Amino acid sequence: MHDSPVPLLENAARGAEWAWRDIVDRYSSLVLSVCAQYRIANADAQDISGAVWLRLVVNLPRLREPEALPGWLRTTTRHECLRLLRHRNRQVPTDDPLLGELSEPQFDAGLIGAERRAAARSAFARLPVRDRELLALLFCDPPKSYREISETLGIPVGSIGPSRARCLARVRRMPAIAALLADEPYDCGGHALRSERGAA
Repeated sequence: MHDSPVPLLENAARGAEWAWRDIVDRYSSLVLSVCAQYRIANADAQDISGAVWLRLVVNLPRLREPEALPGWLRTTTRHECLRLLRHRNRQVPTDDPLLGELSEPQFDAGLIGAERRAAARSAFARLPVRDRELLALLFCDPPKSYREISETLGIPVGSIGPSRARCLARVRRMPAIAALLADEPYDCGGHALRSERGAA
């Protein structure tokens, strides 16, 4: 049985690199198990997993009940699975073989990914250069350590976490990302995200 996620979430909210890695390591199997319940193929499950972690990064400041993280992850993953399945079930009413191919699941899944990438690119392009440099290093594959980022950008290690939090706050306010997350919050019996104002 896992320990409480509260300390991890508190450290992650402060920008602790190790806390984010521990959260992903601890709960990745949970996210993938939900995908398996919906019989999502492995490649799509990895895309869904990425979307779930992105939503957690963006919404962490509004997660009012940290103990409910496993439930929030389950519900968010179910939502992403259903979104993918809805797109797969859309059919193009035509006998044209080319258009028929465009209604195949692979194409629909591609549209979802393209929508997310377009929103991310739009938001990224609107950030100040310094913010873009920081986020590019934080989210590269494999991710850079805070020490490497400090050396690359010439900023103190201790300022990276707060700077990251400010960058993500700017991203959350951008129309492209707000539209992508417009279906938040998820109502999951107490696991839903609430606004910081409502939590006050």
